[in-house]
Amino acid sequence: MTQKIEFDKTFKYKILVIDDEKRIRDVTHRMLTNEGFEVALAETGDIGMKMIDEKHYDIILLDLMMPGISGLDLLPHLKAHHPYTVVIVITGYATLEHSIEAMKKGAFDFISKPFSPQDLRMVIAKAIKFIRTLQDIADEKSRMRVLINQLSDGVMATDIQKKIALVNPAFLKMLDCFGQEISGQSVSDIIQNKKIENMIDKVLSMPTEKFSILNEELDIGDNILSVRCIPFRDRLNRNLGTITVTHDITALKKMDQLKSDFVSMVAHEIRSPLNSVGMQLQVILDELAGDVTEKQREILNRASKKIKTLGNLSTELLDLAKIESGLISQEKETFDIKKFLQEQVAFFKEAAQAKDIHLELDELPEIPPLFANKSNMEEVFSNLISNSINYTPKGGKITIFAAKNKGYLHIMVSDTGLGIPKEDLERIFDRFYRVKNDKTRYITGTGLGLPIVKSIIEAHNGKIKVESELDKGSAFNIYLPYL
Repeated sequence: MTQKIEFDKTFKYKILVIDDEKRIRDVTHRMLTNEGFEVALAETGDIGMKMIDEKHYDIILLDLMMPGISGLDLLPHLKAHHPYTVVIVITGYATLEHSIEAMKKGAFDFISKPFSPQDLRMVIAKAIKFIRTLQDIADEKSRMRVLINQLSDGVMATDIQKKIALVNPAFLKMLDCFGQEISGQSVSDIIQNKKIENMIDKVLSMPTEKFSILNEELDIGDNILSVRCIPFRDRLNRNLGTITVTHDITALKKMDQLKSDFVSMVAHEIRSPLNSVGMQLQVILDELAGDVTEKQREILNRASKKIKTLGNLSTELLDLAKIESGLISQEKETFDIKKFLQEQVAFFKEAAQAKDIHLELDELPEIPPLFANKSNMEEVFSNLISNSINYTPKGGKITIFAAKNKGYLHIMVSDTGLGIPKEDLERIFDRFYRVKNDKTRYITGTGLGLPIVKSIIEAHNGKIKVESELDKGSAFNIYLPYL
């Protein structure tokens, strides 16, 4: 039993029937009108061409063999001037040669005379499905174009021949390329900047087994641009082209210069005197300036520790300034995260043993390499592991674990330490914030370690979460994207 085809009546498709046989025109008109379509008729190719040029039709049913302009003659005109109209050929000569020739000239499908109502419904249904697919693609491209055009960052996509496939106004403004025909042009003809062109060349020549982001800072007139270029690949990892993103960092650079000037002033005006005072205290503690009583030694030791803390504070402020300027994630590399964690555990083993704390790396499953700034990652885990050692009582345990988790690399540093009160959990990543109670007041620190950790992780498009229970321990969970 043949299934009846139902048409969606929400959109009234316009159909034109061009056929020199009145019987075919009348029957087709009656059948399609009953299905809810808007149907127009033309008895010759000349009349049909005139109607097509005056009004848009979604579907055209076109007879191949007619006096005057034939269907085969009309097809090239339709393809050239009405590319979004679907043409279905009607022929009484259903030979393979005619069908192939019609398809080459732009026909979507064909139906041979005589045809049944069901045959007509089926071919019209296929045409409508095709029209909707084209419309969905056009809508998606339109949405994408609107989205990209509204971005404040510049975006340019090229194909594998370095032809520009897409570019937004922000990119044209930053590169001073207004007033030119852009789409389809070669990058070298439009973008008068050799560094950007060289970045695109490097990305296009990148082997398929490698994926990396190229970064440059460029001076364009009075502005400074951060430029990133990445390969665009298909599901088989074949290079299809490139995507280049530009971001105006002129204001950030000026602010960064102010910060750098301030940090330099701090280094000169504060760090040097602190070091001098620290050295003088050490001279006294070493009794090179005379005998020191136990009470004096106790006071001087406390003062020496405070001076070291101030020195650490100035160092960490410098680190934080670098992070905020966006300089920490520029240079990335691929490295074995398993070996990296083993090295971290080995480095902190002695400090943990000094407090009778068991520090271990769990047996890890197969995990992918990490694409990140290695020195930044060392700073992250140095902070987390040293914090765990500081806040875990004698006889405690620190465990490190890593695994793949929903497209991310999940690394956890957990301990059986003092834990964090619930009211403090939301603030531990704030600058200078430290959990203070009877158990932690003797532990020194600047309150900048965890903010630095969070800033580094987020600069790598990752996330850090903490779970903690008072007097039972804490677990810091890091989620980083991998290749």
